[in-house]
Amino acid sequence: MFPFLLLILLSLSWRISASAQPAEEFLRCLSLRFHNSSSIAKLVYTYHNSSYSSVLKSSAQNFRFTTPSTPTPLAIVTPFHASHIQATVYCCRKHGLQVRTRSGGHDFEGLSYTTAYKVPFVVIDLVNLRSVQVNVEKATAWVESGATVGELYYEIARKTRTLAFPAGIGHTVGIGGQLSGGGLGSLFRKYGLASDNVIDARLIDAYGRILDKKSMGEDLFWAIRGGGGGSFGIVLAWKLKLVPVPANVTACTVSKTLEQNAAKLVHQWQSIARKFPKEIQSSIAIARVNSSEDGKMTIQASYGSVFLGSIDELIPLMEEKFPELGLVKEDCLEMSWAESILYGALSIIGLPLETLLNRTQKSALSQTFFKAKSDFVKQPISESGFEGLWPKFYEDEAKSAVMVLVAYGGKMDEIPETEYPYPHRAGNLYSILYVVNWEEEENKNSEKFMNWMRRVYSYMTPYVSKSPREAYVNYRDLDIGTNKFNHDKGSYTEAKVWGLKYFKNNFDKLAYVKTKVDPQNFFKHEQSIPPLF
Repeated sequence: MFPFLLLILLSLSWRISASAQPAEEFLRCLSLRFHNSSSIAKLVYTYHNSSYSSVLKSSAQNFRFTTPSTPTPLAIVTPFHASHIQATVYCCRKHGLQVRTRSGGHDFEGLSYTTAYKVPFVVIDLVNLRSVQVNVEKATAWVESGATVGELYYEIARKTRTLAFPAGIGHTVGIGGQLSGGGLGSLFRKYGLASDNVIDARLIDAYGRILDKKSMGEDLFWAIRGGGGGSFGIVLAWKLKLVPVPANVTACTVSKTLEQNAAKLVHQWQSIARKFPKEIQSSIAIARVNSSEDGKMTIQASYGSVFLGSIDELIPLMEEKFPELGLVKEDCLEMSWAESILYGALSIIGLPLETLLNRTQKSALSQTFFKAKSDFVKQPISESGFEGLWPKFYEDEAKSAVMVLVAYGGKMDEIPETEYPYPHRAGNLYSILYVVNWEEEENKNSEKFMNWMRRVYSYMTPYVSKSPREAYVNYRDLDIGTNKFNHDKGSYTEAKVWGLKYFKNNFDKLAYVKTKVDPQNFFKHEQSIPPLF
């Protein structure tokens, strides 16, 4: 078997020098573990393969981590079968290589395809494992981790207009990564997070075993549904509970500038939105724009909502709950739930549903250079608090910055914070996502944009959650703390600094589960859950 593999490697010009010994040993190990050794040429990419760079960058969504100085993997494995992942896990363990698992490549800090540790690592890219099987009669779906949220939505929409899944509106996001950390979308006030609606899973653990819900046990099944990716194993596929939606939903947008009383409306919205009926998802996007009147810069707040019902039902509801907004029929459109995802993500009407299949759609959080942070707000921010924030959006670095407020309440108030690893439930008025973007030619000065973000985050300190200052793990932020390079032992205390922010007191249980299922800490990265010892 091995001589045959060697011929394949030579034919592909994978000339491995003595300095590349770890790669040679890894490839030799894979050749012995793969059932069909000839398939290695189709699945594994190294520096010596002409497609290596394009495969690596194919779903690297934050371009901050595609520069020449970014550490790159020893090899990229693109498995077609679970056995390929099992072999890769075995060989990485045997040769002391770290693993990064990539679903859609949207980790905000690039941890699914790079590392700050400067150690040899291998990327397992799940792009070939993306089947979606929807059962309308049982209202369930099995989806492989390499599928995108959009591919899942498309398959649901292809079969029915009256079922949905409560994941996010970013249709290029990998479903595996999103479910691992929670999954916040337009249905979460009605049905909870995406991870709250996982009812089974198939996972490969650190020992290469394939486990389902029953065989992995309650604790591990709890941990993988929101405890963050890259800590407990590699989830091959997820069984999802689909949820009912009307054949048509209503999507609305109202934009107001400071001159149009936006500041007062934002202040009022804070106390009102979490009390809306569960069927209304409400958010505000705040950004700098040029005034249409005189071309001067101003701040604009765009109020977006998705309602599980008709326009005629929504308008009187909003007149009762939030008359100051002045929502009218002309601000709203009726469409299918799947169409509302595209409208919410791209603000374009009438796009074909096939757009959901586009894995490389550019947005503020994909196919661009960006830095992001998150917060949770439990008490309304004063008008003066917002007034102090606006000048920061007039600074040069903020030309492509946005701050998104997402109302909580509804179903989120009903789920205990220990029910799943994601703890940000009752008591939150809304969450905040901060994003700043910049262009490639500006990346040499990326620190000025990063520093702008940190100044805004610092300014917001008095107005957001405290002890801990909470954060959302799917909006990963290495500024809040990282594990040390060799965090095999003694890392629990240092990890708790960032762990409490993401998971609050659930962090202790996550560390307990980690100790049970991966005591040697094979699956690890800069913010992975450590064992207790």
